[in-house]
Amino acid sequence: MIEFRIDRRSGVAAYLQLVNQTKQALRLGLLRPGDRLPTAKEVMTATAMNPNTVLKAYRELEREGLVEGRRGLGTFVVRTLGRAGTGDDGPLRDGLAAWLAGAEAAGLEREDVEALVKAVLDEHYRT
Repeated sequence: MIEFRIDRRSGVAAYLQLVNQTKQALRLGLLRPGDRLPTAKEVMTATAMNPNTVLKAYRELEREGLVEGRRGLGTFVVRTLGRAGTGDDGPLRDGLAAWLAGAEAAGLEREDVEALVKAVLDEHYRT
């Protein structure tokens, strides 16, 4: 089951953080069709956020066709965002972990790494 983490200093609305974290878990295969998301009460307890905020995130995910609420049962994943036919991402993950270790050894903070990665992504994936 997914564990949500809310960064109140990020400037991103809490409900969007939940939506984005769910989409990331779907892309990485951590959530699959049939999996149940935590209840609003469980998320509220873990993150100290308003249950209406959680419900807003779940409604957005439902609107996008990723989850569906089942009365009395919870909210379930109905569609993945993972690419079909992708293999094990182990070698890529290992390479990225090694790169991150090098960035940390070079004195880069998390925010520096995020900025660098975003800049390179923007260059690589120009629209």
